[in-house]
Amino acid sequence: MAIVAEMEVQITSKKMIKPSSSELHLLKPFKLSLLDQLCTSKYNPAILFYAKPSDSNIDGSQFLDQLKQSLSKALTQFYPAAGRLKNNLFITDFNEGVPYVEARVAGRLSDFIEQTEKLEAMNRLLPCPPYRYIQDPTTPQLAVQVNIFDCGGIALALCFFHKIFDGTTVYAFLNSWAAFSRGSNGEIPNPGLLGASSRLFPPIESMPESAALKSLFLNDGRRKMTRSFVFDANAITTLVLKAKSKSLEHPSRALALSAFLWKHAIQASRSASGTLKPSILGQAVNIRPRMKPQLPSYSIGNMFGMAISMYNPVGKDIDLSELAYLLREATEGVPNDPQVVLQGFKTLTEQLSHLEEMVSKGDAEFYILSSLLNTVEANEDFGWGKPSLISIPGIDSQNREIRNLLYLKNARQHNAVEAWVTLTEEEMGFLERDAHFLACVSPNSHFGKSKI
Repeated sequence: MAIVAEMEVQITSKKMIKPSSSELHLLKPFKLSLLDQLCTSKYNPAILFYAKPSDSNIDGSQFLDQLKQSLSKALTQFYPAAGRLKNNLFITDFNEGVPYVEARVAGRLSDFIEQTEKLEAMNRLLPCPPYRYIQDPTTPQLAVQVNIFDCGGIALALCFFHKIFDGTTVYAFLNSWAAFSRGSNGEIPNPGLLGASSRLFPPIESMPESAALKSLFLNDGRRKMTRSFVFDANAITTLVLKAKSKSLEHPSRALALSAFLWKHAIQASRSASGTLKPSILGQAVNIRPRMKPQLPSYSIGNMFGMAISMYNPVGKDIDLSELAYLLREATEGVPNDPQVVLQGFKTLTEQLSHLEEMVSKGDAEFYILSSLLNTVEANEDFGWGKPSLISIPGIDSQNREIRNLLYLKNARQHNAVEAWVTLTEEEMGFLERDAHFLACVSPNSHFGKSKI
């Protein structure tokens, strides 16, 4: 069996894919919203793994040509993705395009997945390093790398620049690209809503990127590691029951699992440091469906509010139901009225600065929670079948910037949920020896060889 450490990823070609339309230069610059301006300049990754269909009539080279042509069409629809950022205020130069890389990977797709005990090995499949602060203003909004395995399987790896891509925008773009690749219609129904975010949350002229947000989400300085765990249906039912309280009679599975992960992350931090300190959890909440009228998923930008929960465990046991209640209150308290957001902007920035000061001094731990359980799952069929696995890589051991991450998504197993947890190496060691935590999870095995 091949070993991941010996698997070579060899770049075979690099090019820029430009939008199919030659008239995008006639469009006005695409304004960022106030919410975009606040976001930290970094890439977020996603990797879609595809087994070669046994009944496919398309060979690999045809499929790659299909991907490039359809990407060009999707970039015309989502034209800001092909442009470049200017002064943290707008995007222009829409004909610049996006970097597109093709690579060969020695070995079988199934071997790569099964042997990836350290999930950071998946970073080799990406076109650029994720979760790092980027200062270069000419950075592309999107980068793509298509990895072809010896078995014919494909890993479609993407890095999305956080200035205009939140999770919802990512999936809207992938849906359009996949539709064009299948020969279907990937056009946006109402292009006028593409830039709705900046109309609702107008940008501020000459606004520098928030130093507090950058320091809060990045610049941790500690070596991290990522592990993957699965909650089966029985474990989820048990945790939902434990999350119940008089104040929270019907917790969702996302809420219960988020509270459970947060609780055991707090305990791992306590064990590693030997101290009790406040714990802060930030979770992005999609506000498109909360708007009146609702905005579609293809409205580009960071259309989310940040729900901040704080818990001080000093002198008491950590109660799961209390954490679940705090998380629910924070998400429900996210404002969806643009006027409320704009009026409270100064207060928000002051709150973030205060939290950043606590975290940077070591007076509190900060966790970033991302949950895809209540959103549309990415099932993009580019004409090669639906993905066998949708994943993110583990944190690269060389990355000392990113904070603690808790990530939830639906697992391949029926009614199961997959959790990706990124903590310091010492904290992960305590988590993996936590008997109460291990009683509810199993280490993740992505899929058997028969599936690939």
